[in-house]
Amino acid sequence: MTVDSSAARKPRRSAAGKAGTTGSKAGTAGAKSGTAGNASGTTGTKRTTRTSRAAAKSTEPELVQLLTPEGKRVKNAEYDAYVAGVTPEDLRGLYRDMVLTRRFDAEATALQRQGELGLWASLLGQEAAQIGSGRALRDDDYVFPTYREHGVAWCRGVDPTNLLGMFRGVNNGGWDPNSNNFQLYTIVIGSQTLHATGYAMGITKDGADSAVIAYFGDGASSQGDVAESFTFSAVYNAPVVFFCQNNQWAISEPTEKQSRVPLYQRAQGFGFPGVRVDGNDVLACLAVTRWALERARSGEGPTLVEAYTYRMGAHTTSDDPTRYRHDDERAAWEAKDPILRLRRYLEASNHADEGFFAELETESEALGKRVREAVRAMPDPDHFAIFENVYADGHALVDEERAQFAAYQASFADASEGGR
Repeated sequence: MTVDSSAARKPRRSAAGKAGTTGSKAGTAGAKSGTAGNASGTTGTKRTTRTSRAAAKSTEPELVQLLTPEGKRVKNAEYDAYVAGVTPEDLRGLYRDMVLTRRFDAEATALQRQGELGLWASLLGQEAAQIGSGRALRDDDYVFPTYREHGVAWCRGVDPTNLLGMFRGVNNGGWDPNSNNFQLYTIVIGSQTLHATGYAMGITKDGADSAVIAYFGDGASSQGDVAESFTFSAVYNAPVVFFCQNNQWAISEPTEKQSRVPLYQRAQGFGFPGVRVDGNDVLACLAVTRWALERARSGEGPTLVEAYTYRMGAHTTSDDPTRYRHDDERAAWEAKDPILRLRRYLEASNHADEGFFAELETESEALGKRVREAVRAMPDPDHFAIFENVYADGHALVDEERAQFAAYQASFADASEGGR
């Protein structure tokens, strides 16, 4: 499903708007000669008002949506089938996933502020995009994340505490990628899309029916690596889903300054479909990702999914978003909160009661405590581990550097002993 959007362009004055303005001018001229001109001016003003309202409404992007911000279920002939089997228990599970992911994320942010982590990239506001797409995956599918896919990691069974080792500086990634089919976090912007494409091409050669999903942000969509990935995946019909979380801000650069068209439309130039989904609607993200993965597994090639969402917090804890965006923008997106949206639906449908929410709150606090204690208990890494596995058979220069570092470390012990 490909739909157009005017979100990336400045709204133009419509023909009707011009007519209204003309009418106002005519009224002004007529006012000099009598009442008839005033009536004409009033009519023109009314037309302008109606046109302005219509123009404002038209700037809202068209996207796949199954749950409105008010928590109302809407029908979609194309994608309803992909969530037809979702039970009330499944919905509660999706809600639990989002709540616990947000709680973990909040704890990690607090730990960084307390000096326990060097840096943290928050996913606040993007829970639906990640949980919805993450729960669409099969166990044999393979995930290539950026550094913000904490919700997807949760869906793949990666312990949250394992995500924090790299940000604390005690390891280069705290899990075995092949244990969960979840690759290590990628800091280099956009490079993981190339890895995903190559892996997907390998799947095709192996004759497997699994699929690959590559996550990236709106900023990464401007990278050459992403364009190369699109080219290779299309030419080789690779079973890969490119999942772009458009959170509106590539650090401090808005999306409209990166692309003249909505991001999902870029797929057309490479010869495969693109679709924009409401990234704050977990049900829609689940449905669209299932559709895209099904295409990949059946040999129909790549798909670009643009999850239209919003980064509620800073790009990372070293960023100050108040320098480049307004509070009223965040307030408008808070009204579309993905967790509140699903809660409203659960309550309205009688799929969850207060006991469920209270129990989840207790579980959420327990998770926060466990993460906090685990981070503070992480052992310091071996200082000499950096010299291991650089070369398979060793290297004279590395040996020399190791010896120099050992002498440097020993100097601290000597100084300590001399001061007694």
